[in-house]
Amino acid sequence: MNVSRPGVLPQGADSLARYRSLLEPALREAVGALHPWGARMAAFTLGWSDVDGSPRQGGVGKGVRPALVMLSAEAVGGSAESALPGAVAVELVHAFSLAHDDIIDRDELRRHRAALWKAYGVGPALLTGDALLALAVGQLAGRPEAMPYLSAALMELVQGQTADMAFENRPWRGPGEVTVDEYAEMAAGKTGGLLGAAAAAGVALGGAPELAGRMWDMGRDLGVAFQIADDILGIWGDPRLTGKPVHSDLRREKKTLPVLAALAGGGPAARELSDLLVSGVDGEESVRHAAHLVEAAGGRAGAEDLAQRYVTAALGVLDECLPDAADLRALCGSLVHRAS
Repeated sequence: MNVSRPGVLPQGADSLARYRSLLEPALREAVGALHPWGARMAAFTLGWSDVDGSPRQGGVGKGVRPALVMLSAEAVGGSAESALPGAVAVELVHAFSLAHDDIIDRDELRRHRAALWKAYGVGPALLTGDALLALAVGQLAGRPEAMPYLSAALMELVQGQTADMAFENRPWRGPGEVTVDEYAEMAAGKTGGLLGAAAAAGVALGGAPELAGRMWDMGRDLGVAFQIADDILGIWGDPRLTGKPVHSDLRREKKTLPVLAALAGGGPAARELSDLLVSGVDGEESVRHAAHLVEAAGGRAGAEDLAQRYVTAALGVLDECLPDAADLRALCGSLVHRAS
């Protein structure tokens, strides 16, 4: 698997642009219900404006999660418009999670700009995230065929984020060390829950609620692969594409999959990496050496192999449920094979 190249998008960028053209007006309508200050901060985090409120080009990013909702609906014979409430809901939850995530991780940049908390302060950023979450729930409050999956995703997200934070207090080696299996379960919640909700809500809103459970499972597996790819980019990604400094996760000494896979592999490089992590990664030279050791110990290759196993499992479920959904399959693949 290669995560260093741009994603392969279904039918090119025009396909995602079509879904974004449906999504953005609905998102703007939802955000318009907020207090003017809250709406201004929401517009900033969604990419519609600069810190001072002046309009900017760019918008809501790639929009892959809402596209997953709408493509899933179309794959079962529904319309993209019929799934729009689910698409808006998952995009708002995604924006909420990023706003809070950046505070937790102390990330100062998001999509090549200041993170929301860095631009407006921690308190306003928390409040904006809460507002986006409330708007998301309101989108599906009257849709019993889809709302349970959004609710489940929110619980999974919180549980996964909690596990991720708890990992920081556990040792790098010995009793209590974080295992690859524990990591996979964390990623299935933190990242997979929302992808599962997107796929499940899409088919439910599109008229095939009987497929929602299987699509939920598909999305969770896809989320593990997505999170592993994100971890790889967090160490070796191009800052010009990711919008974050190179080796950002190593600087924070996060227990990401490439590092865990490297430590689990054994061998001289793994032992040296373990000693370095226990003593503390400090300074640019130390960070670069840690990245070298992770790769030398097989961490990058191991992470790519595990991501490929999860994406293969996810696509296998998709092929069983919706064997003719070529565009949906291509989008799912693009979530993992990406550069940012």
